[in-house]
Amino acid sequence: MKKYNILIVDDILMNRILLKEFLRNISNNVKEANNGLEAIEILKTSEIDVVLMDIEMPMMNGLETTKYIRNELPSPINNVPVIALTAHNPNDFFEDFSCVGFNDLLTKPYSFKKVINAIKLHIT
Repeated sequence: MKKYNILIVDDILMNRILLKEFLRNISNNVKEANNGLEAIEILKTSEIDVVLMDIEMPMMNGLETTKYIRNELPSPINNVPVIALTAHNPNDFFEDFSCVGFNDLLTKPYSFKKVINAIKLHIT
């Protein structure tokens, strides 16, 4: 089974630890960023197959970061699948989230199955 390069962007350490545990069997390289600014720098210098992006973060939130990825980074980086992570009700917010370029949305609390299925759905 192919292993993927995954970037987790979340300002809460425990969320990153949980996601890394979920990803242990499908990723040989998990990178972490505390905010959108760090995520952009990692994307510029590393080959990433999918991004798990929290919405609520300091400095540069997930919406701003995803807009920047889609509009300012060169191809093929700007086409990396970005999966939004949020505690918000998706029925209230998904239309806004999809407009900025998210490929999918997962709500907290996460389940192993939902995280893995979302990643596999969006990685070609």
